[in-house]
Amino acid sequence: MSSQEISKESLPSEQDTAHGTAVAENPFADPGLPPHRPRIQDIDERAAKRSERTVALLFTLSMLATIGFIASFVIFPVDKIVYVWPLGHVSATNLSLGLTLGLALFCIGAGAVHWARTLMSDEEVADDRHAIEATPDVKAKVMADFADGARESAIGRRPLIRNTMFGALAMVPLSGVVLLRELGPLPEKKLFHTGWAKGKQLINMNTNEPLRPEDVAVGSLTFAKPQGLEEDDHDFSNKIAKDALMIVRIQPEDIKDKRELEWSHEGIVAFSKICTHVGCPISLYEQQTHHVLCPCHQSTFDLSDGARVIFGPAGHPLPQLRIGVNDKGFLEALGDFDEPVGPAFWERG
Repeated sequence: MSSQEISKESLPSEQDTAHGTAVAENPFADPGLPPHRPRIQDIDERAAKRSERTVALLFTLSMLATIGFIASFVIFPVDKIVYVWPLGHVSATNLSLGLTLGLALFCIGAGAVHWARTLMSDEEVADDRHAIEATPDVKAKVMADFADGARESAIGRRPLIRNTMFGALAMVPLSGVVLLRELGPLPEKKLFHTGWAKGKQLINMNTNEPLRPEDVAVGSLTFAKPQGLEEDDHDFSNKIAKDALMIVRIQPEDIKDKRELEWSHEGIVAFSKICTHVGCPISLYEQQTHHVLCPCHQSTFDLSDGARVIFGPAGHPLPQLRIGVNDKGFLEALGDFDEPVGPAFWERG
């Protein structure tokens, strides 16, 4: 059907056209703000007091949780493992720090939200957009709005909320201050000492039995751990990294170093198994030359001459453990290593 065939009845009237033009001129008319509906706290002071106490309680819980965070950091050792259903075995430190810090932050957020929803003014205010430049009038208006907001928040009339909020906000940053403790180790003597001590027997790593002198043949290589250290211990890996011992038997006349001979027993010498380069376990022994080789970077030590470095990147000899025999005929340590065990100690210490 062409436009010429359209009847006059189907064409819009002048009144409809005028009305449609008016609608098109303002298709997004401002509907205005809905009427304000007061909350129960606005008309009942007892309800307002209950909300105030709830907010204060949340801020107080935040402070207590922050104290719990600091206490957990001090009380629980870093290697303590606990069983928590249904999580299983977890670190006591990580669990307690996460729960207490999460509770402290949650209570501050929940308290602020509850305060805003129940006690602060909830009247909507429409404000026209203005230029970005901060004119003196704008600055005056901002300060006036700030004063109005402070007054409407009731922070001046609710000292319980104000004081507990300031307390919670002041204590939460202490969590970050406490975490500064983990920036590095405290200046203790942990790197200087191992699990070896006077009277501790040498336990064969393969048989888990105490070693006798006759168990160590000339030219053989045996690995030992200190008495009392068990593989089931949760910190076994950390301790064996310093306590691992390498035992060889050399003819006494082949030992070149005087102190090494004095610290041995019938030619049985004990040295740290941990390479002084990057801490790899040494396991390759050449009985004809009495050399041990680190498989990682080929550092070579002469066990007949104080375990001095004869090749490779290692920086210093392997520490020696002074040994003897107890009254039951078992090999035992006569003290700790004569120097710190492991790599890069002097660079770190």
